[in-house]
Order: sequence, then C-alpha cells, then structure tokens
Amino acid sequence: MREFSLPALYEVPADGNLTDIVRRNAAQHPDVAVIARKVGGAWQDVTAREFLAEVHAAAKGLIASGVQPGDRVGLMSRTRYEWTLLDFAIWSAGAVTVPVYETSSPEQVQWILSDSGATACIVELENHAAAVESVRESLPALKHVWQIEAGGVEELGRLGQDVSDETVEERSSLAKADDPATIVYTSGTTGRPKGCVLTHRSFFAECGNIVERLRPLFRTGECSVLLFLPLAHVFGRLVQIAPMMAPIKLGCVPDIKHLTDELAAFRPTLVLGVPRVFEKVYNSARAKAQADGKGAIFDKAADTAIAYSKALDSASGPAFGLKVKHKVFDRLVYSKLRAVLGGRGEYAISGGAPLGERLGHFFRGIGFTVLEGYGLTESCAATAFNPWDRQKIGTVGQPLPGSVIRIADDGEVLLHGEHLFKEYWNNPGATAEALADGWFHTGDIGTLDEDGYLRITGRKKEIIVTAGGKNVAPAVIEDRIRAHALVAECMVVGDGRPFVGALVTIDEEFLGRWASEHGKPAGATAASLKDDPDLVAAIQTAVDDGNAAVSKAESVRKFRILSSQFSEESGHLTPSLKLKRNVVAKDYAAEIEAIYAK
Repeated sequence: MREFSLPALYEVPADGNLTDIVRRNAAQHPDVAVIARKVGGAWQDVTAREFLAEVHAAAKGLIASGVQPGDRVGLMSRTRYEWTLLDFAIWSAGAVTVPVYETSSPEQVQWILSDSGATACIVELENHAAAVESVRESLPALKHVWQIEAGGVEELGRLGQDVSDETVEERSSLAKADDPATIVYTSGTTGRPKGCVLTHRSFFAECGNIVERLRPLFRTGECSVLLFLPLAHVFGRLVQIAPMMAPIKLGCVPDIKHLTDELAAFRPTLVLGVPRVFEKVYNSARAKAQADGKGAIFDKAADTAIAYSKALDSASGPAFGLKVKHKVFDRLVYSKLRAVLGGRGEYAISGGAPLGERLGHFFRGIGFTVLEGYGLTESCAATAFNPWDRQKIGTVGQPLPGSVIRIADDGEVLLHGEHLFKEYWNNPGATAEALADGWFHTGDIGTLDEDGYLRITGRKKEIIVTAGGKNVAPAVIEDRIRAHALVAECMVVGDGRPFVGALVTIDEEFLGRWASEHGKPAGATAASLKDDPDLVAAIQTAVDDGNAAVSKAESVRKFRILSSQFSEESGHLTPSLKLKRNVVAKDYAAEIEAIYAK
C-alpha cells in the first residue's frame, strides 16, 4: 500500500486557541484535579478552577511587564508543575512559548533566543539564569528574565495585581487556530537547530484526535499520567496538553533518577515514555532477579510472556498449557513488575525511537501494553500510533485520525494533515524544501501494510552503502544491539567499506553489577575492561542478536567497545538523545579505522 488515511475524530475550532482548554475545564470540571505538584515531597492535587486562577495570575504579570500579543517568551526549565503553568500563562498573555532545553549551552541559548526574537525568558535555576546573562549583550530584544527558583512565578503574580480579569480574558482570546502557539527548535543532529512553528491548530488536531482514538485511556476523574520527558521536546508537550484536553490528572517530575519511587507514589494509569525507559525497567528487573538467584525463573517468565503475547495475535489464541504457565508467572513475576510501574496502569505509549518487537511482546505479555507510535517535531509529535484495541507489535501504528501517510517512490514517508508545522521560523528555503508539493518530507524510510500500519525501516540520510553496493539501514540492527543491558549506545559504520562494523558504548549503570558477578575488580570501568574477553563476549551476544534481524550482508562483522559513553555533554547526543553521527564518526575516526585494519 502506498497511501493510507483515517477520518478525523475531532474538529479543530477555527476561532479557538489552547487557552480554551483551561477555561473550559474550570467551567465544566471545576473541582476535578487536572494537575498535581510536589509540595514537601508529597503530591498535592490542583483542581481545574485553581489551575486557571494561577495561570491567569502569571499571565497578568507578563502583560504588566509589557509582553505583547505575538511576542516570543523563552522557557528554560526541567519538567515541573511551573513549566505547564507558565506555558498556558504565556498563551493567555497572547504570546508564543519558545522552549529551551535546560541542558543547553550558552551558545545554544543565544541562538534560540536570538533567532526567535524572544522579548522575555523564564528560567528555572541559577545556572540557567547565568547562561542567559552570559549572552545577554547579543540579545537586544530580551527585556526580562525571571527565575522560578528565585520566586519568579510569585513575582509575576505581584506584578499583575493591577491587571483586570477582563484584560487577561481579552488577551486569552486573541490567538486563532492558525496562529503560532510555540516555536520548538529541533535537536539539530547536524547544523544549527531550526525553529518549527507549531500552531494552536497543530496541537488541537494532534491531541484532540489522540484523546478520542484512545478514549478508554483518558477517562476524566479516573485516569492519570506521569510526565517525566523534557517539555522542550515536542513529545513532552503532547504528554502535557492531551491530558489537559481530556481532562485527566497530570503529574510532572524533573528527571528519571527516582522514577520508580515517583511511579509508586503517583500511581498513574498511563505512562508515556521513550524506549530506553522500558528497556531499563526490563533490564533492571532481570538484573535484580539474577542477583537474587532467580535469573532462570525470570527468563522463563519472560519467554512465557512473549509467547503468550504472540499467541494473542493468532486465530486460536494462547493454548491451555500456556495460559496455565502465564497465570503462575503472573503471580510470581508479572504482578511485581506492574507494581514497579505504579500498579494501576495497563497501557503505555512509546515514541522517540523504535521499541523492538521482543520488548513489545514482553510488556503486553505481563499485562502492561506499550503502544508504539512515531512522529517528529514537524508533525507535532505523533503522526502515527497503535490503537489500544488493534495493536500490531513491530509497527508504529496507523495515521493520526484526520491525516494521511504516503510512501514515495524511493520509500520516503510523506505526511499531510492539520497537525503539521506551519513553517521553519526565519527559514523559507528550508520550509519550501520540507513541504514540497504540499507534503511534509520526513526523511524516514518506511512501508505501509494492507491495514495502513506503518513500519519505519531507516533514515534516508543514514543509509550506509558498503563497498559491495549493499544498502544498509542502521536503525534495525542498532536498536536490537542497544536492547542488551550492557549496551548504552551503538552506531553502525561501513559507508564505502568492505563490511559493516559498529561502535559500542557500555552502560555504566549495569557495568558495575556485571563486573561483580564476573569477578572483575571493584570500580572497574568501560575503559579498563573494553578489551576484557568476558565483556567482549557479552557484547558479542548482543551483536549476534542484532545480526539475527538482518541479512548476512547487513550484519556487523566486527565491533569496537569505546572507553566512555556518548552524552549530550560530550557533544555526541542531541538533547533528545539522538546520535550526532557525523560528530561520532569524526571524533572516533581512529576506532573506526581499527575495525577495518588488517
């Protein structure tokens, strides 16, 4: 199939904007908890009426400070209650939110605030304020900077005391559906990030159709979602706005270091994350079972879960014996894993990178279905996702209702729909190229099956052509190798080379546990063990598993273990944790050459 579409389930209000959501919630569900915040280490509910009042108080402060309709306001913070509050406050002042990753360097901060022409910026921490201050001389349009941890939200409340309710209501109503809501700067795997202009229509079409298609997961007064993704990333914004549209309760946490504790305390019914989160849950549970001498039991339980999930897709369903084994392991293993995820949830949504079929079947088999989706900043997050009632594991699902997916002659995935971005800010050339012929050209390669389910098989620009002329899409094998507990990152190489090779980094979190179990010195690092025969053999099993998913010509023949992990700080990952392949290839040119040395 070359093209597939689904009818829209939600009609975008032509004269509305995203502030309508919080005003509607306060009018229709005034006493329903729509968001929660951490106070003194405990979760505290905020009702729809209370949230609207706080949004308007902050918006009044922005208006009093001179923020004008259409002005761009930077927002640099970790994921927390105030991020959501200020996002809606900026819109309620008639302005446009410009997210900045809280890990951004001063140079990156300067580019985003300068390119967007931001007139104000709200930061979270002292080091964020310092980063802005260090480049402020090159930001002539920037008039105000507030810091959340220094009482910035309270200051906005005081500044806006003399602004009338009528004024903020008037400002809230100014923007229409096709006006910009936010400018989200892409992570920038190459070159400077481009500012994607996403309109109020984009978010309405995106979130409205997702909520309607997944309605059982968005039951008002019953369901909740815990947000731990960065809100500077468009997927995080989806996780913020969709619950507000439903509405269901939203909780925000700044990082995933203590995610297990937060899941247990908040007990969400829905989890939205990236594959690495679900890989960590699986790998941590398996490592703990092995440490307790129950590794064999866990592996049998995992195999049973996967077999059970696969049997669900067959006409006859799971056999009687498999059902019995599944029930036993549910009591011994699966129920404990579900408890780690909060104990109330049955579904999760995964995006940002491929999940992998084995992991998809494992989670569905334990009673926690992970619905995989796919999207880009330019598509306002998800442009395809698996429906809750007709999942196809291994695919990223069907198109967002109201949108179209087309496969071009060269295999590129093309998109059309109301959810797409309006333009690249200040970059008409890039806009024209990306939206040629009225379709957004994703740069991804994929296929559609007979039911309109999409599979992503690679990136056009990342296709490797070996010396023998074989085209290799790195994503398939990299994702399989990366699923191993010891592997942090994997980058396939081989362009113009006689065979495919790989660079592998070691997950330091699991290395310590593995080292103690294998009699290695205490405090051993990837650098000290990279040539260790046992570690090399362990990584070889991961590579063998990856090779099983591809043809012989595409398989990894040789690999090199690197001394350190790729990170955003090292310049090898974007803020959304995508590999900067050209930077890795340049910095590790010697390691790549060593793969092909005779």
